[in-house]
Amino acid sequence: MTKINTVLGPISPEQMGPTLMHEHMVLAYPGWDADALCEHLEFSELAKICADAFGEVKQYGVKTVVDASPNDLWRNVELDRIVAEKTGLNIICATGMYYEGEGMPAYLKFRSQVMDIVTELYETFMHEITVGIGKTGIKAGAIKVATSHGAITPYEEKVLKAAAKAQKETGVPILTHTQQGTMGPEQAALLISEGADAKKIVIGHMCGNANLEYQMSVIDKGVCVGFDRWGIDFLFPDNLRRATVLGLLGLGFADRIVLSQDCNAKILGRPLVMPDFIQPLIANWSYTHIFKNIIPQLKQAGVTAAQVNQMLVENPRRIFGG
Repeated sequence: MTKINTVLGPISPEQMGPTLMHEHMVLAYPGWDADALCEHLEFSELAKICADAFGEVKQYGVKTVVDASPNDLWRNVELDRIVAEKTGLNIICATGMYYEGEGMPAYLKFRSQVMDIVTELYETFMHEITVGIGKTGIKAGAIKVATSHGAITPYEEKVLKAAAKAQKETGVPILTHTQQGTMGPEQAALLISEGADAKKIVIGHMCGNANLEYQMSVIDKGVCVGFDRWGIDFLFPDNLRRATVLGLLGLGFADRIVLSQDCNAKILGRPLVMPDFIQPLIANWSYTHIFKNIIPQLKQAGVTAAQVNQMLVENPRRIFGG
């Protein structure tokens, strides 16, 4: 029987239940801690903030949350474990690397001058999936990769190739980040050409593109698409996300869509004050937005409970469990 790695140990696919497929515990861009005036919270305080925020989803029946933070975006699996213990949620953490522009590529780009970093990345991903992350004993249950806006850089191509190789051997899903929904077909094609299983690939942030022809060019690869940035209206408005998902559901693709919000409980660094014009554009952004607002709106438009269950329960279970 397939077992799924969570931060508290393996579970069966049947234990996943309603699942948020793409969230983050915290957001911390590389270099945040080099800011002399950044805010440094005690670990226990940070854990409480995250547990309180994540705990809210339980009232909506959520049982599993995927923390899609890659290795170089302040992934903290000890924090994941504490939050899982405090909330009772299944939390799945990832191994992987972020896109070149906002990740930490310097070390690997330096090594790539003389070393095969596809192999080195593959070895890292495999170790974290099969042995554990650092000395924690926590095993990654997914692989996270990302590409740039309108391009896959040579560095990112190497990351994707390593991810495909590790996915082929371990069977864990690959979750991707696209910049505003660009490069989705190219991501899928590259991963599949390198041996990844299309049924275990989620092309993320596809809700940043309202073109149904473009959506179909990704779905036709056999992969799933992530409508996973609900509430971030300054990047792309929810009304267009809603129209796009309604179009895909109308075409019969409930079995190819997963839902989430790409939210975080805390942004690390100096306190961040958003401009006044952005405030209303993120007013609904939270771990519970799809339950409070989006799903009721979809149902008003004719989406059935079975379709919602397909996107929240059946698709994640199939992607992780086969």
